[in-house]
Amino acid sequence: MLKRLYIETYGCQMNVADSELMFGVLGRAGYTRTDEPGEADVLLVNTCAVRDNAEQRVIGRVGELQRYRRPGGVLGVVGCMAQRLGPKLLDQVSRVDLVVGPDAYRNLPTLLSLAGSGRRVCDTEFRSWEHYEDVPAVRQPGPTAFVTVQRGCDYKCTFCIVPYTRGPERSRKLQDVVREAGRLAERGVSELTLLGQTVNSYHDGTHDFADLLVAIGRVDGISRLRFTSPYPTDFSDRVVEAMAGTAAVCEHVHLPVQSGSDAVLRRMLRRYTRREYLGVLARLPAAMPGLTCSTDIIVGFPGETEAQFNETLSLVREADFDDAYTFRYSVRDGTPAVRLKDHVPEEVAAERLTRLIEEVRDNVRRKNLARVGEAHEVLVERPAKRGGLMLGRTRNNHLVLLDLAEASIGEYHQVQLTGTTGSTFTGRALMPQLAVL
Repeated sequence: MLKRLYIETYGCQMNVADSELMFGVLGRAGYTRTDEPGEADVLLVNTCAVRDNAEQRVIGRVGELQRYRRPGGVLGVVGCMAQRLGPKLLDQVSRVDLVVGPDAYRNLPTLLSLAGSGRRVCDTEFRSWEHYEDVPAVRQPGPTAFVTVQRGCDYKCTFCIVPYTRGPERSRKLQDVVREAGRLAERGVSELTLLGQTVNSYHDGTHDFADLLVAIGRVDGISRLRFTSPYPTDFSDRVVEAMAGTAAVCEHVHLPVQSGSDAVLRRMLRRYTRREYLGVLARLPAAMPGLTCSTDIIVGFPGETEAQFNETLSLVREADFDDAYTFRYSVRDGTPAVRLKDHVPEEVAAERLTRLIEEVRDNVRRKNLARVGEAHEVLVERPAKRGGLMLGRTRNNHLVLLDLAEASIGEYHQVQLTGTTGSTFTGRALMPQLAVL
């Protein structure tokens, strides 16, 4: 008898890709997908562990999902939070039957069978060889797709839990990634986003990230290529040349900076200075004119003074980011930063975050207002959540609302930007669907 599977995903693009992988693993074992928890025999919550509030949200959601759990059914927590807490999660949350880390998804059919028989099970073993190459991910139809090219991380920034939830860095073989890109193109996908914790440090033992960009850029049918998240110091000359010389590579990069203060960067164990980061930021648009840049910034890191926070504000102005994802530092047990002294009071960190958000929003609004009237190539991705409009994206990663039919999903249009809310644009298609080579 086929069992019905529901997966709810929190966190980063890597978790989205992992959920698609789990649908693949369990689909081969006879499970069918449902998007309604009330219809499911198995409910899995794919979790993030980067910040404490993300974990608290998951615990609350697990409590809500409990009401859908059928007799003999399974309620499980998978992903980074599961890896971080391991068996403790079974002790802390009596409603949970199953705890599984990112390297154990291949074992899900067996683990679910054990959990369905009444056992409470946990598998959080690291498997440095695991890339799930033989498991086709089950993706929702659409013109875009995530492709994981690297798992784990070796950098061990003092604030980050990822090396302890996803294990050491390892990269897939270039030919395997290219083969997957080809299969996706055959299914109508024309835009890929390559995923890795420090994606531009990719190296499969023979090929580096520059080789990977060039190889995927040659795949017939792939018109756009993005990647996230790169590490600033891994933009070698070869990588920058490959970006500039590969037509599919989009003119946008997400480049986490985390802080504008050298003293804070040292405590974070980031491997660059403010000056070096700005140097990378200058090299990229010089090689790729029109390139836009977004970033990640943390405020309230242990020991951060008001003067050091002001250095971050000044970096935001100097870097002239097109967008920024801003966060208040969250203590993560098991990370080196827990041992740092002089933790910033929560009310101080909250006030700094408010000021940072205002600075970022003002800059984004100013830049986007100046873009109104420009013409851009837009890929129509999906229906918007409101207004009966479609949502598309420029090569520069700007979202555009368009008055087009749903049949336009997957089409490329030349679009004039007609207005902006400060972050999202409205647009008008200037001509019929573009032919994309």
